[in-house]
Amino acid sequence: MNNEKVLKIVSEGTLPQYATEGSAGFDLFCNNESPIIANPNEVVKVPTGLKMEIPKGYFGAIYPRSSAGIKSRIKLANTTGIIDSDYRGEVVLFLVNEGDTPLEISKGDRLAQMVIQPYIQVKIVQVDTLEETQRGEGGIGHTGLKEIKYSK
Repeated sequence: MNNEKVLKIVSEGTLPQYATEGSAGFDLFCNNESPIIANPNEVVKVPTGLKMEIPKGYFGAIYPRSSAGIKSRIKLANTTGIIDSDYRGEVVLFLVNEGDTPLEISKGDRLAQMVIQPYIQVKIVQVDTLEETQRGEGGIGHTGLKEIKYSK
């Protein structure tokens, strides 16, 4: 039995591919004909030219590329994007320039990566009480972790 999952793609831009045999994600590229200028603290919409059919039971998670954030201070505006298996529109990236100078985004620039991940849909039921646990309602630091000191 073949368990291979297939990601079907309609592409008007650079077709994504895994960089290495061990890569979890594939790169997403800018597909805008003219450069996009992202001014400091500005959110810009960047087309990828990709539409896809993700297998049922999976979703595409869009994550920032490490090098894009470190080198150019550009990040995903929504931190992580979720592409559902029933979405058929173009995959678009919303990026924010966290740097001090304008940034030019050109066609072919690698900006983010997508990882195809499985998910489980659960039955949602409203109840009056929840099962008791040892932790209960204890939040961050409740389990004895050292408190993090934030710099100002």
